[in-house]
Amino acid sequence: MMPHHSRPATPTDASDLARIYNQGIEDRSSTFETRPRTPQDIETWFDGHPIVVVEQEGQIIAWASTSTYRTRDCYAGIAEFSVYVGRAKRGTGAGTAAMQALIPAARAAGYWKLLSRVFPENTASRKLLASVGFREVGTYEKHAQLDGVWKNVVIVELVL
Repeated sequence: MMPHHSRPATPTDASDLARIYNQGIEDRSSTFETRPRTPQDIETWFDGHPIVVVEQEGQIIAWASTSTYRTRDCYAGIAEFSVYVGRAKRGTGAGTAAMQALIPAARAAGYWKLLSRVFPENTASRKLLASVGFREVGTYEKHAQLDGVWKNVVIVELVL
């Protein structure tokens, strides 16, 4: 297996991030989003929150990002995160590499906690997150609908 290389993402990576995110949207396995994203949509993410990419043989195969959790000042040190791996590279360690790059980047940016929500049936993501230190802290029932079906989510957090 070829080694993975992680680095901070730049706005020039927006097309690759959109391509990978859109695969996740199409698969209906990891997000409530249903509208495909354009590179221009992704460029708006570059607002100072850490975003990393994982490359293999010069191609971006995965990414992880942080975003605002809540706007209240008391939550300024908490970031939501996302991690996505291109279909062809799932199960190769690319998601782990992305999270192993994102965690120290978030810490360096001053965050004290990362959190997210994962579909209960997304066992690959749950296993990945547990392997890098996240804990499952509960379940939101009927959190939102995806294609007209109510779905639960498992809440995960990592105190940095």
